[in-house]
Amino acid sequence: MTTHPARLLRELINGDELVIAPGIYDGLTATLVERAGFPAAYVSGAAASVSMLGRPDLGLMSAGEVAAHVVRLRGATSLPLIVDIDTGYGNELNVRHAVETHVRLGAAAVHIEDQVFPKRCGHLSGKTVVDAEEAVRKVRAAVAARGSHDLVIIARTDALTPLGLDEAIDRGRRFADAGADMVFVEAPENRHQLDRIARSIDVPLVINVIAGSRTPLLTASDYADLGYRLGIYPFVNIAAASAAADSALTRLRDTGLPPQDAAGPAELFGTVGLDDWLQWPDRLLTAAPPSPARPTTGKENS
Repeated sequence: MTTHPARLLRELINGDELVIAPGIYDGLTATLVERAGFPAAYVSGAAASVSMLGRPDLGLMSAGEVAAHVVRLRGATSLPLIVDIDTGYGNELNVRHAVETHVRLGAAAVHIEDQVFPKRCGHLSGKTVVDAEEAVRKVRAAVAARGSHDLVIIARTDALTPLGLDEAIDRGRRFADAGADMVFVEAPENRHQLDRIARSIDVPLVINVIAGSRTPLLTASDYADLGYRLGIYPFVNIAAASAAADSALTRLRDTGLPPQDAAGPAELFGTVGLDDWLQWPDRLLTAAPPSPARPTTGKENS
């Protein structure tokens, strides 16, 4: 029997190592992350906005657009997916709807944040956050909407930059008391802050790892030693793809030739399962037909 992604993620978080979840934004990156052997993947709102809309991370994607995005990614990978649902798209009722939707979609976790809507990327300047009571109510709503499901509820606070470390830690503790499974304090700026957050909040913690951001770039083992259990890497794929595409397009513009070392059709299609798709009809013809399920009569145990 296959373990549900949410339960699998819970088991991973309970280990001693940092769970590394690279950001994915389409079926190809989902496939590549799973093929590389990572245990989970992160559905970044920033990467989704950049790749799907060609727009910055300013809370522009709707709940429905994010849900449809998750459906496509879920079809490309069996990995546990951690989904960014921004501020929950409204009040507690909207949070309930979003959480129930992602339970049905098979997400392993969602994270909800306390920024004022429309939000912005946590590593940009000019962030503002809602009142702490409102933020706690949304966390309670997410926990209640999950019900008995294993979905991991991650509560994120962006209070550190506008209001200071003490307020961020206080909110993190209150989110934990409200039932959050994990707490995500966004944009700590040095190891002292990372360490103090880890020593001050008793539930497992999330760290957002982005090169060139506010947060110190450490190794996965360093974050684990500090006490963090889940590392999300939202830009690792989309930043690499953007740089590579820009380089290839520059070469094409300047020389009239595509990069000579680029993957050809067979190699690229092979990455996403060409052989399996081509061989599947033959396997279907030679495989024994599955036995039909026998209807129960209620007398089997009599």
